[in-house]
Amino acid sequence: MKNLSTRRTIRKYSDQEVSEELLNRLMTEAARTQTMGNLQLYSVVVTRSSEMKQRLAPAHFNQPMVTQAPVVLTICADFHRTTRWCQERKANPGYDNFLSFQNAAIDALLYTQTLCNLMDEEGLGYCYLGTTVYMPQQIIDVLQLPQLTMPVATLTVGWPDENPPLSDRLPLESFVHSETYRDYTPDDIDTYYHYKEQLEENRHFCEINQKETLAQIFTDIRYTRKDNEAMSEGLLAALKHQGFL
Repeated sequence: MKNLSTRRTIRKYSDQEVSEELLNRLMTEAARTQTMGNLQLYSVVVTRSSEMKQRLAPAHFNQPMVTQAPVVLTICADFHRTTRWCQERKANPGYDNFLSFQNAAIDALLYTQTLCNLMDEEGLGYCYLGTTVYMPQQIIDVLQLPQLTMPVATLTVGWPDENPPLSDRLPLESFVHSETYRDYTPDDIDTYYHYKEQLEENRHFCEINQKETLAQIFTDIRYTRKDNEAMSEGLLAALKHQGFL
């Protein structure tokens, strides 16, 4: 059994198959996670075929692990199934709104994290793709997602073929607040981010990108205002298209 303190993101996978039996068992066990109203407001689309991985890849900026991983899991916030249940049982559903998306997204992400923990225990490797919400309409179209169903997370899954170094994490005191939120002083920021900023690879990022600080790597290159605003528009449009707005 792995310890979470040594969890690594795996982007390279061996050719060994991830059996349907194993994956189904883990997905079944993950369904014991907490859920709003015991409704399980999520669905998982399992992609194994090369053709479908190729079609999904552009939505994830063609990251190599999307096509190379044995399995790609797209976890969706899903109020469609619950709505259909209501319609078939003489009940009048009212889940075509943003609050319902929020509830379903939380359900889906709780399920995703539980599944990740279970895969860790089995020795499986995975990579969580944040790109899922960048261009969701492409994923919606490829996977033929119905109304009130929205992709919120993607996992590439397989048996590890690498052992990358652990990524850094901020210390506990940087994110835990006692009783009320305590704002950060300049000294706090210096203390909490010192280790991250002094890592050789991060100093190298600044050097090759001609940036003065690591923060500028994030604001000017990785997650820019322009990109965030453009992708926000796409996300809102997809939510409207799927009936949540």
